[in-house]
Amino acid sequence: MTILLRGGVDVSGERVDVRCDPTTGRIAAVGPDLTPAPTDALLDCFDMVILPAPAEPHAHLDKALSAAAAPNPAGDLEGAIAAWHAYRPSLTEEEILGRARAAAHELIAHGTTAIRTHVDVGPGIGLRGIAALRTLREELAEQRLAQLQIVALISPPLTGPEGEENRMLLAAALEAGADIAGGCPHLDPDPVAATACALDAAEAAGAPVDLHTDETLNPRMLAVRDLARMVVERGFVTGAVASHCVALGVQPSHVQETVARELAEAGVAVVSLPQTNLYLQARGDAVAPARGITAIRALLDAGCVVAGGGDNVRDPFNCVGRSDALETAALLVAAAHLTPEEAYELVSAGARAAMGLPAVALVPGSPAELMAVRGASLADAIARGSEHRYVIHAGRCVARTEVRGALAPLSTVPSHPVFT
Repeated sequence: MTILLRGGVDVSGERVDVRCDPTTGRIAAVGPDLTPAPTDALLDCFDMVILPAPAEPHAHLDKALSAAAAPNPAGDLEGAIAAWHAYRPSLTEEEILGRARAAAHELIAHGTTAIRTHVDVGPGIGLRGIAALRTLREELAEQRLAQLQIVALISPPLTGPEGEENRMLLAAALEAGADIAGGCPHLDPDPVAATACALDAAEAAGAPVDLHTDETLNPRMLAVRDLARMVVERGFVTGAVASHCVALGVQPSHVQETVARELAEAGVAVVSLPQTNLYLQARGDAVAPARGITAIRALLDAGCVVAGGGDNVRDPFNCVGRSDALETAALLVAAAHLTPEEAYELVSAGARAAMGLPAVALVPGSPAELMAVRGASLADAIARGSEHRYVIHAGRCVARTEVRGALAPLSTVPSHPVFT
């Protein structure tokens, strides 16, 4: 049957009905008051906003939900890396798959229909994470729940004689089913050469590249410029993403503007990850701590593709997180001073663009990737973060959460003594 989302409003506040066709996976009709057809399954969207579904451009499903098992008392990035690297050798493929599946289902229930996850590859873990996430990718595709992309996140070093094994593992991960080459050049002894190694692996596999880049408040670290330069010099066209780019946020405005232009001209997308970077960065800075967010305004002004992601969820790198794009959008409003419309654009259209996916709009023929969420407007929906949602992937309703409640009569509320 077709699905008719009826009685909602769009991002501009106008009343809208949307009919989705699961046979084509596309939007069949859009209008202010569509007449239900005999083939329609109706979803009542009264007091709800109907939106293009969010996408998650940067998850770590292999790490998700592991905070209790791998605690990070320091709360900083170095402590998180140490805690995780000590824990990951004990992980089995089944354990990784179980937690990754639970985290992915949380994302889907909150409206996300496309996920890009970074997966550790390296000493102590080998390719077990890749194998687990490949199984999950097949599950989600067979069940038609969501689209999953896998980034092989190779451990440093990637350069020199010490990096030879990791270079071989990165190539093996791409051959074993990873979609994208990843890495952390800023943690390598030679960030420039590490960026080149990651691009070499991506070119050899015909794959995109998505690098953890400049995840530090050190203003002397700007490896993202090397990525932009190399993409242009090599004519690299399979897709390049720089995630984090925290150091760009602490640069003088003229440097931010120059680097933003270089990234835009090179076609390198930037993924901002406010939840984890606000958690990890500026630990120990008691006075005026930096926010740990990249230069989003300069990047947008330069015409760069900018996305917003959730990153880590309840693991050593971030002990909180709801796997909810509306939480990411709310943080972008509060900490990056975006408007609600700009923030949601980053977690929806911007995220899909960074992931190489087609755009979604409330028009006939568009991919039927939608989320309806309770709220009188987009800003209201972001502020509420209601669990009351319908999620449409490929024209099918894949998640439906309904919340009903009522205020208790005042006569039933117990009184409490007032202490003076």
